[in-house]
Formats: sequence, C-alpha cells, structure tokens
Amino acid sequence: MMFDGMVDGRLWARHIAVEGPIGVGKTSLVDRLARRFEGVKILEDVENPFLDAFYRGRAGAAFQVQIFFLLSRYQQHVDIMQPELFTRLVVADYCMPKDRIFAQLNLADEELRLYERLYNLLVGRLPRPDLVIYLEGRIETCMKRIKMRGREFERGMDPDYLRRLKEAYNAFFFRYNESPLLVVNTDDIDFVNRSEDFDNLVEQIARIRHGTHVYVPLGSG
Repeated sequence: MMFDGMVDGRLWARHIAVEGPIGVGKTSLVDRLARRFEGVKILEDVENPFLDAFYRGRAGAAFQVQIFFLLSRYQQHVDIMQPELFTRLVVADYCMPKDRIFAQLNLADEELRLYERLYNLLVGRLPRPDLVIYLEGRIETCMKRIKMRGREFERGMDPDYLRRLKEAYNAFFFRYNESPLLVVNTDDIDFVNRSEDFDNLVEQIARIRHGTHVYVPLGSG
C-alpha cells in the first residue's frame, strides 16, 4: 500500500522516535514500523540494574537509574550517527529529551543539578529525529498494557506515578517544536493486531512534514 509522503515504499523520514509514557505501546509500534520498512530498531536498555530498587523506593536509586539511562541512551544516539545507517530508516522507542523528563520527575534538587550538568555536556551535538510520534492514552489503558507485558519490576507501579509522568509528558510536548510531531491517541487503536489500524497510522506518519498534528482514531479497538 502506497501513501503520499512515501517514495518507492519508503518513508521520507530517516530517523523516527516514538515517545510516550510507560505502557502506551512505544516498542510495539517501533517493532511494526521496523518490519514494514526494513528499518533499524533502537530500543532503550530496560535491563537497567537499578530499576528494581527504584520501584521499591530505595534511597539513591533514582539517581543511579537516571545516570545509567542517560549514558546508555547517549551511546545509542552516537551509534545512530554511523555512516552505514544513513541510508536506512532508524526507529527508536524514545528521544533524548525523555531522559530529562524522568530526571525532573524523580530526582532531588542536588541530584538534578548534577544530572543537568552531565546532560548538557553529552546531548548538545546528538542528532534530532526527523519525526517524533507521541503516543498518549488513559492511565487505565497504560496500566492494562503494563500488566499484560508482565515485567517483574513494573508489577507494583503506582498509578499516581504514571499519572504524574503522563502530565510531565503532556507539558513537554505541548511546547515541543524541535521536530515535526504527530500526537496519537492510542485508547481506541490496536496497531499490533489490526492491520487496518496500522495502515491508517502509517498513512498519517507519511503525511507529516512540518508542525504538530493530532491523530485520534475512532472505534478501532
């Protein structure tokens, strides 16, 4: 199936970042896009050794989690700049500002000041995505998907933490203008199991070249 904004079955964008709060479906969409367009997947390292301690509320674990993720995400973005990737679609399940969203939500003041110094040293010259897809959904939708994927360290996640995270994401993307942005409501879409839903979403993605656009599918799920 061909859409406006595609050439020879390829999307115009060469680097797409899929963003959104925990459980909204980022990695699932990255998987489908990479398969459809024979792209390279960039997935954040969920094997962060400090995550379990963070979710259990251990003192100092938030800073350890954040530094691990910052360095891991930085290295992945350095890898994106390798010449052999220039001709292929790169699809990531995050963009670098995500790291700062979590840091501002979870770190104490002194920790955040130290984190910001390191973030500013590392991030300034990293590539920005050609397109950001921001997936949003109700807290109930995200909690259901978190339970379905069954990650042990997420089992005790507090819905109030997810609510605050969702609010932080919304505030960030309300002001976002660094790349074209497609906001997708995922409450009534199933792009994993319904090919029609995925094709409709790809059509939206192919059309976005500038500015911010909102896609609200109706009655899909």
